[in-house]
Amino acid sequence: MSDLTYLTIAQLRDGFRSGEFTAREIAEQYNAAVASARALNAYTVETPEDALAAADAADKARGNGELGALAGVPLGIKDLFATRSVDTTAGSRILKDFRPPYESTVTANLRRAGAGMLGKLNMDEFAMGSSNETSAYGPVISPWRRKDGGNAALAPGGSSGGSSAAVAARIAPAATGTDTGGSIRQPAAFTGICGIKPTYGRCSRWGIVSFASSLDQAGPMAKTVRDCAIMLEAMAGFDPKDSTSLDLPVPAWEAGLSSDLKGKRIGIPKEYRIEGVPGDINALWDKGIEWLRDAGAEPVEISLPHTKYALPTYYIIAPAEASSNLARYDGVRYGLRVVPEGGNLDAMYAATRAAGFGAEVRRRIMIGTYVLSAGFYDAYFTKAQKVRSLIKRDFEQAFEACDLILTPTAPSAAFGLGDKTADPVSMYLNDVFAVPASLAGLPAMSVPGGLDEQGLPLGLHLIGRELDEQVVLNAGLAIEERAGFTAKPQRWW
Repeated sequence: MSDLTYLTIAQLRDGFRSGEFTAREIAEQYNAAVASARALNAYTVETPEDALAAADAADKARGNGELGALAGVPLGIKDLFATRSVDTTAGSRILKDFRPPYESTVTANLRRAGAGMLGKLNMDEFAMGSSNETSAYGPVISPWRRKDGGNAALAPGGSSGGSSAAVAARIAPAATGTDTGGSIRQPAAFTGICGIKPTYGRCSRWGIVSFASSLDQAGPMAKTVRDCAIMLEAMAGFDPKDSTSLDLPVPAWEAGLSSDLKGKRIGIPKEYRIEGVPGDINALWDKGIEWLRDAGAEPVEISLPHTKYALPTYYIIAPAEASSNLARYDGVRYGLRVVPEGGNLDAMYAATRAAGFGAEVRRRIMIGTYVLSAGFYDAYFTKAQKVRSLIKRDFEQAFEACDLILTPTAPSAAFGLGDKTADPVSMYLNDVFAVPASLAGLPAMSVPGGLDEQGLPLGLHLIGRELDEQVVLNAGLAIEERAGFTAKPQRWW
């Protein structure tokens, strides 16, 4: 039998349904691939029995003609999603060995569609990071290598670095990700895969460990645009348990896929031509404009004048919300507890949090508590919320002139592990193109477009109107067809 790990979700689904192979054969091949790729450190927990049980159920259901949309397809699950009786740690020492007695709504939806789980995927601690180096489990290593022969270990992006590495290395056909300020799109670009962050509220946040509640949103990471559409349909939907969940029907995104963009106008924001961005990234952006023109779209220049304030605004709002959300980890209710000898309750709080949180999480908690403090609330947090409104208004005005916006996904290709850890601001700049869409709650997607001079993947970034995931997916398909991106990392692990 051929190697099933090379197939897309659509090919696995269709081959399984037509009887070319069984769901158990798919699960067995992926379980073996996961076990053989531990050098990547992509999985924190492996669950081969879960994948086999779901596969056996799918094989049985095929005989009855009752198949969910993802029957026969095993997935990797980011460690931010609560999974019943399976470790859910958010990449943090403070939640080590925590096994929730409940299932997140997104993973429950995926299970209802027939998907199995290959395991939990490594990530930056509490989704705070752009390189997967803040995880308590150690960094994920990208399956890609530069072609300079140096074999430097590269970052797979973050915070969904385990998800991106697993899909790129073919140890998961697709994976869940979450995106607060680019955590689906930047790692997708770094590893040459697709990833979409839907409109805020499309996917329930219930059962997802919170980072910044007004920004967090789940989405799929997969090999192709079609696979993203298939998986997003299964993940999305109204959830009464999440007060921010949108009470709207889930569109048939896969059925609506079309790369014909006749009549569409593609906005090219002039503020995104940033000094210092490598020439091959700007060259790919220009290629992307021509690919969309070839698909029938008309490029138009637009302006997003408050873009330059997006990153500092994000790094006020997100830490402020994080400092409130992470206050629950105090050693009393669950997770790690450190009790100093002779210490009182306050000493236990301090010792537990000092031992449980990593340096980046502690840094953001301190930033968050500072900007929320009585003397600085108006100067920082209130002002940031006002700027966020201006950024959102920029997009509303831009979408009066265009239907979609095209930019690069990230200002660089994958960098080496350790290259940016001493300079947090340099690390934060990785999200400079992704953060504005997050602040505005808009759907946005990264699609691989080519390689840089070192042979590393580069992504193109598409931002759509609120609730207009279909146009984003369609433009992604148009780029995918014209870019013909087929490069894969050479196996070294």
